[in-house]
Amino acid sequence: MDFEQVMRHENVSFAGIEAPYFLLGLLSAFDNRFQAAADKLIGEMSWKQFFAVICIHMCKAPPTLKEVAGILGSSHQNVKQILLKLEKKGFVHLEEDAKDKRRQRVYLTEKCLDFCRHNDEKSSKALQQMFHGIDTQQLETTIRTIMQMESNLKGLGE
Repeated sequence: MDFEQVMRHENVSFAGIEAPYFLLGLLSAFDNRFQAAADKLIGEMSWKQFFAVICIHMCKAPPTLKEVAGILGSSHQNVKQILLKLEKKGFVHLEEDAKDKRRQRVYLTEKCLDFCRHNDEKSSKALQQMFHGIDTQQLETTIRTIMQMESNLKGLGE
């Protein structure tokens, strides 16, 4: 059942749901649906693994495991598991930091870079399809909103 079907389903009522709750539910449901679609599209690795690769690739120098966890917004333990699976598949290489043996740096392998180049066009087409009909102003407003929500998260639960 897609979101449009959920909205029309006779057993579901959105009456009285405040916008912030509705948005959080919408974002959570979208994340689940996107992850499933991306997992199918990417194939050789999961969306979470591919997202880790994207974040590592954006770094100017090979990041530490802790830095990758911070960028992904995930725990050190979860990121370590993602990276170990990627390392087993030959997409990343973990290496002790030359200056601090307690830290591990993450390197993308040539296999990974080839994979990214090979899938670039497919990813681009998928993004074009997903953002079809969404203008720049809508996109920028959404980005600002989510960034503000992220900022507001700081201190929550402390």
